[in-house]
Amino acid sequence: MKVNDVLIIGSGVAALQLAALIDQDKNVMILTKSQIKNTNSYMAQGGIAASIGVCDHPSKHLADTLEAGRFHNNEEAVREIVSEAPLLIQDIVKQGDIFDKDQKGDLLLGLEGAHSEKRIVHSGGDATGKNVIEYLISKLTKNIKLKENYFAYELIMDHMEERCIGVKAKDQEGAIHCFYGHYVILATGGCNQLYRYSSGAQTVTGDGIALAYMAGAEIADMEFIQFHPTLLYKDGVTKGLISEAVRGEGAVLITEDGTSIMEGVHPLKDLAPRHVVSQTIFSYLEKGQAVFLDICSIPEFKKRFPTISAICEKNGIDLSEGRIPVVPGSHFLMGGIKTDLVGRTSIKGLFAIGEAACTGFHGANRLASNSLLEGLYQGKKLSQLIHSNEDCFHIPVFSEPVPPAAERKADLPDIQILKDLMMKRVGIVRCKELLEQQRDWLLEWNVTDFADLDSYSVEDLTAIFMYINAYLMTDSALRRTESRGGHYRSDYPNESDNWCKKTIIHKHKGDVVIHHEQVETEIFA
Repeated sequence: MKVNDVLIIGSGVAALQLAALIDQDKNVMILTKSQIKNTNSYMAQGGIAASIGVCDHPSKHLADTLEAGRFHNNEEAVREIVSEAPLLIQDIVKQGDIFDKDQKGDLLLGLEGAHSEKRIVHSGGDATGKNVIEYLISKLTKNIKLKENYFAYELIMDHMEERCIGVKAKDQEGAIHCFYGHYVILATGGCNQLYRYSSGAQTVTGDGIALAYMAGAEIADMEFIQFHPTLLYKDGVTKGLISEAVRGEGAVLITEDGTSIMEGVHPLKDLAPRHVVSQTIFSYLEKGQAVFLDICSIPEFKKRFPTISAICEKNGIDLSEGRIPVVPGSHFLMGGIKTDLVGRTSIKGLFAIGEAACTGFHGANRLASNSLLEGLYQGKKLSQLIHSNEDCFHIPVFSEPVPPAAERKADLPDIQILKDLMMKRVGIVRCKELLEQQRDWLLEWNVTDFADLDSYSVEDLTAIFMYINAYLMTDSALRRTESRGGHYRSDYPNESDNWCKKTIIHKHKGDVVIHHEQVETEIFA
């Protein structure tokens, strides 16, 4: 049995930043369910937020992040990450010339929604994620082994030590493999594919969150889903993301007759926080009115946004008309596996970084271009922890699992049914009646009681994990009786002081806990 020093599940920006910074005297294993580049990080268009402008300062970045997060954020976490942001950018600039610059050689800075200054560092116009991931892949050294198309489905626990020591995974043929590590890191992303309209990669189905939950780790803030306001919409289907940077360059949201929909809604108009813009678009769609991005004011649109232009043209959108049809769709999960800033979970030996983790950085709604930043930060800080930690505990020898005699089928409705119902009942606008319908429907299928996972196919395991995440999201949304950030309830349309800083935490086979920073922990019976 080979034990890795570091075992990473996932291949987004947080995972690859961590792997690239691990000393070469340590052996590292990366498992990814698909190809290494098939991630949300690779698809990220906008950029990385960092206060490096002449008139900018981390205190401004802090204020903008707290405002967007509706003050549900862990303020110390926000202060730490935004203060580190300029250095993280400098680290990449020194080693890889990938960011866009002006004729003087200075970094070009873009503006996105809810930012008070131009601070978005970008690459290739709107190909930041792609270029950052390519850069990180180029930094991987020979001590790092990559296994693609391995689906991790169960954490291996040393119950005597109450520690995570590895993970079970299935290959493309369904064979079971066990991988062990002194540090087990979940970097599997969020769960945006739980909704009918989604901006992300097809692989992002909440696997890591479900893995951690079933192992007994604490899961937090699952009600806070960010719906990106502008997904390309054609023939009843979303076709890709239209970056917020397009509105940062001057695009305006309009109806068919040219009416500006954000006028008078928010002081920042089209650059209002994402939950405000998404809810406004949704209100027009509910009335049967289509919404478009008017890009006529942006000079040389195709040059500034080559990736977006290619997506539009591929899907038959004539950009010369100056209008792009859009709808909001699920984009980012502010909640996830509860961790500290470095990625420690409530289980020894288990870490989570990137979108799979909930550090409190994003609060109730993520500020644009803070996600790649968080991934870079956590990857760097966790690498430093690993280098400084000499806790090389003994990992016991376990016998390899015996292949199941027969494959079982998960008794669950088709995934498309789940996606449609999540969009309808746990989507942009929520209420008690629909949330209760969804929770009761999910409980009919005993979604939190699956066990003996060895005998399920990868397809069924994916469905099981999606249903687990759907339950966690629905139950959290039902419990939070207010509106805050990405969580909007029509029956509780305002923020409530009673809910300020309260976090809903789920733990498998245990009570749901609501933790408050200033008061005693409360337990729901």
